[in-house]
Amino acid sequence: MSTVRRVDHVTYVVAKGMIEKWAWYHIEVEGARLINRIDDVDPGNPDSSMKIWCFDYGAFGVALVEGIDREKKSHVTAFAERHGDHSIQHVAYDVGDLDAFIGRLHAHGVRLQGDVVVKRDAFGVLKQVFCKGYSSQDVADAVFPEYVARPLLSAGRNDVRITFSQQAGNAFYRQIEKARAENDTSALIDFSRMPMDWRVPEPTPHARNEADKGLA
Repeated sequence: MSTVRRVDHVTYVVAKGMIEKWAWYHIEVEGARLINRIDDVDPGNPDSSMKIWCFDYGAFGVALVEGIDREKKSHVTAFAERHGDHSIQHVAYDVGDLDAFIGRLHAHGVRLQGDVVVKRDAFGVLKQVFCKGYSSQDVADAVFPEYVARPLLSAGRNDVRITFSQQAGNAFYRQIEKARAENDTSALIDFSRMPMDWRVPEPTPHARNEADKGLA
């Protein structure tokens, strides 16, 4: 069964003119390494675009995105105005087998934002898919999940590092802008699909919690 395994990366939206300052914070204060800097993911778009700067922490990544406003206001700018500077827009989760996990999503009626993005990076094929927002609202304001699969990591390689690309950033940006233009405010899931008799299971203690009992 394909399920969420770990956090792959967290994407923060920053206010206009703040990406350099937050880059300093993540590098100098937190110790991250800048691995990619894309100053315009969609330079041919006359309406709007965004910057995306990416940082590696070894076990997971962080992306900073800042809106670029041209003829129209970028949905990234709108998100920052609504939620504030350095606010979480989405978290990407590694699921091991994305195709199998998408089948799981479909079985539960989860709505995707667009098609699966497939690209090749230094470590082989990477797949990712973006979903609708957690609540029904303007897509420019929505917080949503992303699911990814990195095959080498799934095969047990522990030397794989987080990677980002302009192709993925462009696809993500255009998917959100398309939903915004269509005034699509649909949410991630319809909870009417949740069985009426479902009950929260009993907690299962983590092995680390058991080991820590003696410290209490």
